[in-house]
Amino acid sequence: MRALAVALLLAWPVAAQESDPNAATGAADFTDSEGASLRFLDKLTSETGDVTLSRGQSAKFGRLVVRLDSCRYPTGNPASDAEAHLTILEETTESQLFAGWMLASSPALSALDHPRYDVWVLNCVLPEAAADAATSEDEGE
Repeated sequence: MRALAVALLLAWPVAAQESDPNAATGAADFTDSEGASLRFLDKLTSETGDVTLSRGQSAKFGRLVVRLDSCRYPTGNPASDAEAHLTILEETTESQLFAGWMLASSPALSALDHPRYDVWVLNCVLPEAAADAATSEDEGE
């Protein structure tokens, strides 16, 4: 009887996935963004800063070098939960402190563990915002 129960539990996610591939995983459709807005905090000096990075671009904050590898957001609700893949290095030792996905809505879920610095994702750059920024730069010239 116990073996039958275990077999049913193991087969259930496969059956649910066949009827709806997103049901078992809770996966949503995501759209890739060209950039992301990040916020930095130096806990020692209380200095904060915001920066917008393009995919592949890096920024230096204190002794950290942060590179944006990717940013994506739910297609149906662009203003909601952005997630960015970051690589964070310690500048002087060039050691990798963090590499992974950070969620804008839950920064503590996957966070940089550093005694002095905090980094978190604010949002992805949406296509409309990127177009507006390019237009305002053209008008300023």
